[in-house]
Amino acid sequence: MKGLQPSLWEQGLPAQEKPPAKLVDIYLFPALGNQLDIKEKKVIVWLERKLIYMKKAAVIVAPGFEEGETLTIVDILRRAQIHCDMVGFEKVVKGGHDIEVQCDQVLNEDIIDYDMVVLPGGYGGADAMRSCNQVIDILHQMNNQGKYICAMCAAPIVLEKAGLLKDKKYTAYMGYDQKIHQGTYLEDKVVIDGNLVTSRGPATAYAFAYKLVELLGGDALAVKKRMVYFNAFDVKEDE
Repeated sequence: MKGLQPSLWEQGLPAQEKPPAKLVDIYLFPALGNQLDIKEKKVIVWLERKLIYMKKAAVIVAPGFEEGETLTIVDILRRAQIHCDMVGFEKVVKGGHDIEVQCDQVLNEDIIDYDMVVLPGGYGGADAMRSCNQVIDILHQMNNQGKYICAMCAAPIVLEKAGLLKDKKYTAYMGYDQKIHQGTYLEDKVVIDGNLVTSRGPATAYAFAYKLVELLGGDALAVKKRMVYFNAFDVKEDE
């Protein structure tokens, strides 16, 4: 199987969309051409979509994080078949309501290679992220690459620390319009300004997470219907 080239790759995918070579060797065999039957070709197309185009989101989990927001975001992204890792300050992190979660990995520079980083709220979690130089550096690097930087509840204070709210529209938990001295505060559930996405608090975590799914190319509407979102909330399809 060595030396075979994936068809979609040959059609000019941008470099950042190309899969690791080992995945190419194992899964993608379009050069076999007529040797494959239609069912096998369909499997290859499915694998190409799953392995080449799968977007990745990293949710940073800091001590004192808001559990409801964090787990709602992770749950909905994963339901949408989006690769989502919980990246903790430690392997096991305790939230603001004494709930401990085991993270997928510990904070590291590899997050820069993800398509999106998400900062949940929680007073303690937001303060911990704002005080972490590594987090601020990651935000700078991802912002320079135009990647999605998302924060909700108290976490927009981290964006302010990184200087990312200058001349931007944003939202945050009530009262944080008095604590944040950059940008223009709005009271919308979710605010998108360029590559920055912000939201208000625990009850808006659903709307926030669905919007993140949409931005990463997932089928948010299908997930909403499976989760009976429209039965529980008086919202429109795009909310």
